[in-house]
Formats: sequence, structure tokens, C-alpha cells
Amino acid sequence: MKNNAKLKQTGLLSFVAIIASVLWFTPSADKPSNKQKSTSYIVKSTSAEHAKTLIAELGLSPTHDLSIIDAVAVSLTPEQLAALKVTDGLTITENYQVELSGGNAWGKRKWQPKAVVPSYIDADYAHSARNFGEGVTIGFLDTGIDSLPGTSSGLGLSTDLYGRDKFWGTYDAINNTVSNYSNEESGHGTHVASVAANADYDVYGKIYGVAPNAAIVGIKAFDADGKATYADVIRGIDWALQVKDQINLRVLNMSFGGDQRSYYWEDPLNQAVMKAWQQGIVVVASAGNNGPDPMTIGVPGNVPYIITVGAMTDNFTELDFNDDKIATFSAAGPTPAGFVKPDLVAPGGHVAGLMAYNTQIVAEHPEYHDGGKYFEMSGTSQAAAVVSGVAALMIAQDPSLTPDDVKCRLIDSAHTALTNEGKLAYSVFQQGSGVVNAKDALNSSASNCANQSLDIAKDLAGEQHFYGPANINENGHFYVEGLGDEYVWKIDESELSNDAVIWRLNYDDNPMDWKNMASTDAVIWRLDFETNAVIWRLNFETDAVIWRLNLETDAVIWRLNLDDHEAAPISINNWVDPQ
Repeated sequence: MKNNAKLKQTGLLSFVAIIASVLWFTPSADKPSNKQKSTSYIVKSTSAEHAKTLIAELGLSPTHDLSIIDAVAVSLTPEQLAALKVTDGLTITENYQVELSGGNAWGKRKWQPKAVVPSYIDADYAHSARNFGEGVTIGFLDTGIDSLPGTSSGLGLSTDLYGRDKFWGTYDAINNTVSNYSNEESGHGTHVASVAANADYDVYGKIYGVAPNAAIVGIKAFDADGKATYADVIRGIDWALQVKDQINLRVLNMSFGGDQRSYYWEDPLNQAVMKAWQQGIVVVASAGNNGPDPMTIGVPGNVPYIITVGAMTDNFTELDFNDDKIATFSAAGPTPAGFVKPDLVAPGGHVAGLMAYNTQIVAEHPEYHDGGKYFEMSGTSQAAAVVSGVAALMIAQDPSLTPDDVKCRLIDSAHTALTNEGKLAYSVFQQGSGVVNAKDALNSSASNCANQSLDIAKDLAGEQHFYGPANINENGHFYVEGLGDEYVWKIDESELSNDAVIWRLNYDDNPMDWKNMASTDAVIWRLDFETNAVIWRLNFETDAVIWRLNLETDAVIWRLNLDDHEAAPISINNWVDPQ
């Protein structure tokens, strides 16, 4: 025990040394510093002379005259690049390096995905107001983080838009060590972190990350295969609580899940998650990739207090919002305790993020890697990272916000999916409040609309536990108690086919708002008194038992497709094909 305590203390001291070596950033001006690195680009227009004229207006001179292709080469800062991108008729390409044939083929770029997410969720609104999430640290409890620089400017995850260091290093919860680097073998953690905080630009001058100036810290609890033990994950959460004030760790992203084996308050991992929320950290968890069936939310997404995120996709048509849909893999609620989950959804289909070519995920799915540093990946892992980025923007704008405040404004400002007739296009058990919107979340003044019916102190103390408003009717359909027929999820009916979907703000005006309903009364699930089993109509031809009451001990024995003595695995979300 003494050795472990000494190791823990040594690790913490090492981390403090890292903190001292990193320049904490508070920009003194709205413009990046003059030391910002420039990158060479090829600017093509109707003629090389026209291209020269345009760059001369920026006070620049070309390094190469490429008249043979009506272009010039010029070194640009990210800000100068952005200024040129708004000019019609220009084609701007990074002046890529090449090497002799015979080397590693992954070193030659094949394509680079576009940065779509910030524009889709209106994070551009925050960026135009110079809110990039600075001063806020996001922790990623995952497989580690490789602080990859970007492809065009040396930014990425290592530095922010102003060229300042923003990577705090990594705490290895498996080995209980701290370092200023990470041996990220999986690729998952790096990709997730870059969705939230990548400071790189795409070839069109768009920023990839939702909160590109937010600081990041890796908390490695998962191995190269994306698996972890409860003990390692809990130790990672504990470490986050120890250092949160030193590095202003305000958001903790959890893009993983495990099978539910108990009510939320009995699960030790969930208890640690609740502690983090209670102590001021906004916890954002993925819903899981086991959808679309009901009751597929995993641990810790089933914790009612935290923000649980499902995934939607633009259906590969980024400029057409009418065909956007909930991703088929996105897990759905309710939870066994009757809470509506997910709380909201975010882009999670074919999301571009940083990932080194020599990681395990790339080795298994090389077709989604660009040959450089970018990988397109789908999942609620990516959707959770989007919301973590938005939370960082909110806290950067108003540091006084509590976790409950952040959750309240996120669900208040989400855009609900409706049909052309103005009805819910998806059940609240699939979409929660709707898709996240950064602009409306930042402008929201909502209060007391999240967790007000709960008491986390009593919950953690074991004095009182809570149940949500979800129930199941005689037809096997889930519904929200006290609300109308529209809140009944008729899960045996087919999903939307080609009907247009409209994402609209502030749909739910019902005074009995499901977003803040809870009680201490047990959920009245349908009970078969002949077999003493609680029945969920998973298969409408044959009833499937979710759990069985043990008459001798009155204990709840969970039947979530696990054998009696099978371990409940905790892992990063399973792979799904981009959609």
C-alpha cells in the first residue's frame, strides 16, 4: 500500500511539473501571434497573374510561379488561408511533400476529409465571436491521446489556433503513471479528442474541432483492444477529480460503455461518475452503438444526472438537412430505472478526426484513412465528443455554469426532429431533446430544467434513489407517464422511410416536461404474476425476459443476454460502418 501511495504521489508531482512547463493560454488579442507557423499552399485561379494579384492584396509574395497550371505557391498562416478561402473562383491545395517511391504507402496522401461538424451544429457562431473554448480543459477517459499535429499548420491536438501548447499529457490509469506523451495504440482516443478539440484546418480553411482552443488531457484506462476493467476506469475518474482544479478540468468525455447489471445507483463505475458530476465536472457519455432496439443504453450512459449522447447523421448530404436521420446503431432508452435517454443527439456518422496510420483501428479499416493523419469514423463516441466540445464553449463563455446548468441549456436548445406534419419524427427514447446546437446553447438562459427532481447527495449516500417517467403499456410500447400519445414509442412500427425530417428548436412546451421528471416510486413495469418475471416485448412473437425476481432474496437478477457468471465488459463502443 505504501508503494502504491508513493507511486501515486510521484505521478501527481510529475503531472504538476508538466503543468509548470506548459504555457497556460489567455490570448491578449483577437489575432493569432506573429509566431504562428505558415504553410505552403498552391493557389490556382484563372491565371497565375490573377492569383498573384489576390495574394498581393494580403501583402504576400509567391514563392513559386506555376503558370503552367495558372497558379502560384505561397506561404499562408491559417488566418490568411481563411481570408483567401472566401474568394470565389480559387482552388487552394496544400503544397504536399512527396518522396521517392518504395517508401511506406501510407505516407502519401490520398484524400483529406472535409470539416463538417462545427458548421452543422452552428459552432461557427462561437468561432466568429472568438470563442474557441480557451481556458477550459476537456479530459478524455479512453485509450490515450496521440498529440498529433495537424496536416497543414502544425496545430491539431498539440497546439491551439494561436500556436500555444494545449496538451497536458496523459495519465495512464492502467499503470498509474503520468507522462507528457501517450502511447496510443488503438486510435480511438485520439480520434474522439480531435472531434472535440482539433485546431487544424481542412483544405477549405474550415476548422475541424468544435472547441479548437480547449486544452486536452488524456486519461488512459483502455488497452489497444479498447477494453478496460472497472478498477482502471474508476481510478481514472478519481485522478481527474484530484487534478481538476489545477488544470481547470471542467468536462470529462466518456466514449465507452458496458452492459447494465444493476440499477444505476448500485453500479460502482456509475457511482464514480456521479461523484465527478457532484464535484463540478460536466460528464458527457456516449449512448452506445448497440441500437436501434429499446433499452440498449449502457453504463455509464444510464446515469440520469449526466449528459448521454446518441448519434445522428447527415446521410452523406451535408447541405441537405431534410434527409438527416438518427443513426441506426445509436442506442436507445429507456433505462431500467425508467429514465429517458439519450438526452440529445449529435453528429456521429462518418466524422473526420485525427488518427495515426499505425494504430490498430487503421490496420483493421484502412479504407477509411486518408493516407496522412485523418480517419472517418462513425459512432456515438464521436457524437459525445461533439457535445463535449460544445460544453467547453459554453463554459468558456460563462465559467460560472454548473454541470446542471450546462445540461439544462443543452437540452433546452436542442433541435427536435419533426415530420412535415409537425409531429415527433423519432421517439424521445431515440433522440432525446434533439440534435445539439452550439449557437442556441450559448444563447440559452434556461435554468432549473435538468436534474431538479433528483438529489445526487442522497443518491450517493444511499438514502434515496430515483426512477424516471418511462413505462411500458399492455402492447409492449414504452411511453412517458402523464404525456400524450405522441410520447408512446410504438416500436413494432416501421421507421420513417423517405419522409422529410425538420429539426426545430423548442418543440416541447408540455408543462409536464419529461426532461425533469423523476420520483422515488418504482417503475410500474408489466409483471407476469404466473412466472414472477418482468416482461419486455423485445420480440413480438415471443416474449423476452429482461430480468427475473429472485423470490428467496427479492434480488433483481439481470438477464441482458449474459450468462449468470459472465463478466460485464467495459470497452470503447463497437465498430460500426460509417453512415
